[in-house]
Amino acid sequence: MKSAFLTRLGLAGALLISATACEKDLLDQVNPNLPTTESSWKSSDDAVRASTATYAGLQGLGMYRRWLNFAFDLRDDTGFSQSPWGELADFTRFVQTNYNFEVSQNIWRDHYRTIYRCNQVLAYVPAIQGMDATLQKRVLAEARFLRALSYFNLVSLYGNVPLALAPPTSLDQVYPQGTEAEVWAQVIADLQAAQPDLPTAYTGNDVGRATKGAATTLLGKAYMQNKRWADAQAQFAQVISSGTYRLTADYTDNFRHTTENNSESIFEVQFTDEKKGGNDAGNGPDATSSQGGQRSQFWGVPGAGFNDGEIRPWVVREMLQEPTAAGQRDPRLAATAFYNRRDQAQFSTTLPVDADTLAYGIGFLNRTKPADSKPEAIAVSVRNRARVYWRKYATDYYRTFEDFDSPINHRVMRYADVLLLQAEALNEQGQMAAAIPLINQVRQRAGLAPLSAGSFTQASLRTQLMHERVTELTGEGVRWFDLQRWGLLDNQTGLNLLKARDSDFNNFVIGKSRLLP
Repeated sequence: MKSAFLTRLGLAGALLISATACEKDLLDQVNPNLPTTESSWKSSDDAVRASTATYAGLQGLGMYRRWLNFAFDLRDDTGFSQSPWGELADFTRFVQTNYNFEVSQNIWRDHYRTIYRCNQVLAYVPAIQGMDATLQKRVLAEARFLRALSYFNLVSLYGNVPLALAPPTSLDQVYPQGTEAEVWAQVIADLQAAQPDLPTAYTGNDVGRATKGAATTLLGKAYMQNKRWADAQAQFAQVISSGTYRLTADYTDNFRHTTENNSESIFEVQFTDEKKGGNDAGNGPDATSSQGGQRSQFWGVPGAGFNDGEIRPWVVREMLQEPTAAGQRDPRLAATAFYNRRDQAQFSTTLPVDADTLAYGIGFLNRTKPADSKPEAIAVSVRNRARVYWRKYATDYYRTFEDFDSPINHRVMRYADVLLLQAEALNEQGQMAAAIPLINQVRQRAGLAPLSAGSFTQASLRTQLMHERVTELTGEGVRWFDLQRWGLLDNQTGLNLLKARDSDFNNFVIGKSRLLP
């Protein structure tokens, strides 16, 4: 019986083999659901979809969604961390023994993931036949802008980095390491090439893509980091004279989801709280991931968020130095930080307490405890009441909790920064009189009295600009670049100043700690 069965099985196998002998590649078939380089890059739709995918990189954990906030705003002298995750707190204190620590690894990975996508666009879109020439140029210019932005961050954080300018030809390809000068040169070249082919503005679903103003602003910022003051001035002058941008009437409009892509916005990363994979959407770059920001979840006050990031109290004192023309506190302080406004021991001031004393609807900041206060840890802990918490990008203005999906777009570049940078570029060239009106535009929005043109030397105006950038831009990911540009990370005098403000800089080693491993 068994022998007969095996005989029949053998005959069936022989017939199957003979039937398929002419199909040598039966098992070597192309998956129709898996696009390849050869099957893609055929139409304008392919090009636009690929362009959109490059922007998705900005939403990665290692970019503006989460970890860049730690790398920029907590490693500078305005922020710090008391996170129970010791390795994360150490990262902000210039202590990193694990060179593959998640934060560094994610930042590196997601920037190069974005660069890889940009390189694909730049390599394959030019060969698409029949594509509208204007659209083709725009898509290529967008890729150059995003590649430049990625390298702008990488060279500022890591220094000498692999300079990948084309898709790899093999999985084990190693790109040559560029010097900082070479990487900056590539950033500048990409932005110069992108400028002429980017539109001034977009409409509909295209709002949020890179514009000519975004490329021009980033080029000016690249020149600033290299102390090319005249070149930076020329770029910022184009942005200012374009008439495209103006300061919003309300400072807080720059940090809320209800007033995104406004007149002051030059470039922002688009976020949404819509879940793409249910209520527990993943963090990856796949279709089941959400596209929400996570800064406010990690930096929310105790009970509303993880509280992994806080503000150094000196920032509050800096912002209390000068009253508005009406004798009130600078309104930007309440928009920047949650803090106990009646704590006279830590924040001595004669200015009247402003009316904004709540955090997520809870009155702990003025030492009250409503019967329904949640989370109670905020209200009852004296230690918590003495701390200073981040309010920029918090969602407290419309809800009483944080989660992993904030809908607030991250403003990478805005017009107030351009005005202050242009003032700095002019001052560095000895043009103080031309710089002061630009500063006064920013101060006027905050209700502060104007500066007098004849009251400053170049050195004193430089100091004033440092103050203006703290009050206007704290917590917006730009101060790390300021510290580098001002040379405070390169000499003992600058380091001593930072140590006096932020004890984390006691761990800072000149010539080493400026860069991530």
